[in-house]
Amino acid sequence: QVQLVESGGGLVQPGGSLRLSCAASGSSFRINAMGWYRQAPGKLRELVAKITSGGSTNYADSVKGRFTISRDNAKNTVYLQMNSLKPEDTAVYYCNAAVVYGSSWFEHAYWGQGTQVTVSS
Repeated sequence: QVQLVESGGGLVQPGGSLRLSCAASGSSFRINAMGWYRQAPGKLRELVAKITSGGSTNYADSVKGRFTISRDNAKNTVYLQMNSLKPEDTAVYYCNAAVVYGSSWFEHAYWGQGTQVTVSS
């Protein structure tokens, strides 16, 4: 079992910045990839950014150039630096991890509880 703990959400003005953190804890696991998703009221959950164990990244077009995903493998932690925030970025942001155990090839998906990001003047 893997637990994901998120932090860093809050209320900011348009044009402001926030930094989200997500730390994975547990035992006997390896992380293939971690990422951030978001869900606004009445909307489906969508991918914001992801990063693989090798460092490859992928971003939604709507956040490209404004958000940066990074990792600290020693701490099993992923970060999302969000700059130039817009009201349409308002959503609950969820951390995701793709995990394998031992020598198994089967990949398990885990989700954090979510952290609220509100962009408003």
